[in-house]
Amino acid sequence: MGRPRLSTVADRPSREGGSVDSGSNHGPSHHSRRVDSPQSVSYLLRVIFLAAAVIGFVFGGADQYLGSLIALGPWASTVSVVSAPWLVLPFAVGATQTHHRRAMLLGFTAVVSALAGYFALTISPLESVPLSHFPSDLIDLVRAQLPNVVGGFVTAPLFGLLGQRWRTERSWMSAVAVAAAVCLEPLARLAVGRLWSPGGVWLIEIVLGACLAAYFLRAGVTYRRRLQTSS
Repeated sequence: MGRPRLSTVADRPSREGGSVDSGSNHGPSHHSRRVDSPQSVSYLLRVIFLAAAVIGFVFGGADQYLGSLIALGPWASTVSVVSAPWLVLPFAVGATQTHHRRAMLLGFTAVVSALAGYFALTISPLESVPLSHFPSDLIDLVRAQLPNVVGGFVTAPLFGLLGQRWRTERSWMSAVAVAAAVCLEPLARLAVGRLWSPGGVWLIEIVLGACLAAYFLRAGVTYRRRLQTSS
């Protein structure tokens, strides 16, 4: 695939030193205006970060709420403690960006918002927690979840960066990190005695991780073949 053309006829200088209007010879051409003005870029960035924050908040709230649905059976609470989705989230939002710093910040924003959503539902009336217990319950919850909070602060920008590297160069390191996080979590939990029932949840996670690895392998090989063909 060739490089996109960055200029149009309207951008070419005329012999008189002006610009050629693609519509008429009188007045400025509206088609020659740049759409990537600082104002439009700033607005787009705000929308992107807002979307990441909303997605993260909904993700965290849904994860916590799923764990509270005892009527669905033990699988619901087990799914809610799976850690891999909290790594896939910043990877996915980071993969929407081509700049590494923005991808890291976007991944961080998504995970912080997810934690906020998780905590908000945990101490909400939906969990039979009166609002009068705020903020003492929130402080106690953050203390109890401090290892997970710190881990999220560290892994969020890292996996956001891995997502950006996967998008821009199909990095094998990114592919291995994400696929391993999904496939190997059950083995890691088994090693520390935290592989809770039902076991089918973990089997499904391994299968999903294998499918993800197959996608990464195919996409990475295809990308490199295209590079060799175009060079």
